[in-house]
Amino acid sequence: MANRSQAPTDRSPGSTTAPVLQGGWLTRGMEGRFSAYLPRDGEVVRWTEEPDGSWSGPVSLGGDGLTPFLAVGQGADRYVHLVGLRPTKGGEGHVELVHSVQFQTGRPAVAWRPIGHSNGKGPWTGNPAVTVDAQGRAYVFMRNGGGGLSVRAQKDAGGWHPWWDLHGWGTDPSPVAVCNGEGRVELLTATDKGLLRYVQEEAGGRPVRKDVLPAEVTFGTLAAVTGPSGHVTLFYVDKAGQVRAWSQGRDLEPTALGEAVGTGRLAATRCLIDGFDCTVLAQQSADGRLALAAYPSEQEAEGIQWSETGDAQGDLDTVLTRGLDGRLVVMSRLGGGTLLTTRQKAKADGLLLEGWRSIG
Repeated sequence: MANRSQAPTDRSPGSTTAPVLQGGWLTRGMEGRFSAYLPRDGEVVRWTEEPDGSWSGPVSLGGDGLTPFLAVGQGADRYVHLVGLRPTKGGEGHVELVHSVQFQTGRPAVAWRPIGHSNGKGPWTGNPAVTVDAQGRAYVFMRNGGGGLSVRAQKDAGGWHPWWDLHGWGTDPSPVAVCNGEGRVELLTATDKGLLRYVQEEAGGRPVRKDVLPAEVTFGTLAAVTGPSGHVTLFYVDKAGQVRAWSQGRDLEPTALGEAVGTGRLAATRCLIDGFDCTVLAQQSADGRLALAAYPSEQEAEGIQWSETGDAQGDLDTVLTRGLDGRLVVMSRLGGGTLLTTRQKAKADGLLLEGWRSIG
């Protein structure tokens, strides 16, 4: 993303430049209230759920000329880490990554600070991803100019380590960063040869690249969840249009769950359905509606069946999470920037949703 006019705008399903949102951009604070974040007009804006369930906002969190991209990660301390891209002074089509943190729901975020670029300086090379380890250290991953991955991690005593080159080649422009059950960071992506996983072998260490697993992966469809076992499961759409699950930590080979309902990115989370721990997937269907599917967590043999909800839309970015009570919470950004949300009905059998409502 060289500047706002040069930022990738192809929002077609399965596009390698989509999405312009990465990670859990709907977050839950320690007290249970939610915040939603979007890039808008060169800055980041935030909506906040109030104690009565209404929403306030949008409130500006600044940004000073950000491109229309945002990556969001949240740690166990519930601090929200925001990573954006901003054109560097002097032009030449170069960008730098910038970072901010919100410590409490509804409170101001700290000033945006530059953390550089994996190539020192350079143009847009991919959509960064951010996750947070068990000690509250943020890790920002970015595809570098060589098509591999680089990461920059926070130090224990403040500041950042230099960029670490993790190597690789021809990777998906939108990787997925997560924290596993041991509190260590994992990065999952794909190449035209298959699936690629980087994992920390010790807390605070540099993630280590594992062997490529041969697979046919549609770029721009990746999502991941840390399951009840503490292992991470990656979801993706293969070239035949099948949704597949892969978990190297569980020795789970890429397993077909069922046909995709569309060609765009998946979203995933865990929630409670009828008292059972379940994994929920979302994807925009071919007719423009949001579709959801669920299965008992880490029981991929059960497969999935999709159920559509809401009205047909031209373009959706969707994020899934859950409340303090374990119920599913869904938020979608429409192509024009409107936010719609719904959540799982309380005391209802199965995965039934309340009515959709707009928050801004």
